[in-house]
Amino acid sequence: MQVFLETPRLLLRNFTEKDADNLYELDSDLDVIRFTNLGIIKGEKPINIDYETIKNITLPKWLTYYEKYEFYGIWAAIEKLSNEFIGWFHFRPASDNLFYFNLGFYDNSEIELGYRLKKPKWNQGYATEGSKALIDKGFSESDALKVVSMALANHTASIRVMEKVGLKFVAKYFHPEIQMDVVKYALDRSEYMVASKKNIANY
Repeated sequence: MQVFLETPRLLLRNFTEKDADNLYELDSDLDVIRFTNLGIIKGEKPINIDYETIKNITLPKWLTYYEKYEFYGIWAAIEKLSNEFIGWFHFRPASDNLFYFNLGFYDNSEIELGYRLKKPKWNQGYATEGSKALIDKGFSESDALKVVSMALANHTASIRVMEKVGLKFVAKYFHPEIQMDVVKYALDRSEYMVASKKNIANY
């Protein structure tokens, strides 16, 4: 197991070809995908998750991140206590998210933060814990200039996580494909450094 990042309760490790079953199970939960690109395009009705697409297209694409980048990618989230796969986090070039990039919501200078977790692990602070660790590592070790994230305007849980890890509201957009409002949050490197110095000073 190649671990990219460790937090008090999580290990973020590289995906492998053996994770197809994990991803299939995660995306088969309607409550998990209802606020994602996949879910909001299809609506709130059950959809057919294609196992072969996950195995032969999604996973191989994700595995290429580890060859291309040192600090950017998508990682499996493992709960230390149970050693269970509970979802994933990504910290990647925002241009890879064509759902938003092609509409001009993202640009080439930004790094996108995101995650997807199993429903039984919601409301336990895992999303905040993993996201904060990725931001800290990204700004301290990589050349990231701005971290961004998007959510449906009515998805209060995701917005709350973004705010907890220091991202600030940037804009609201109307997405023509899904006919819904989405919001963008961001954190610049300079803002992060100022906040970090304040935290050290107050310690």
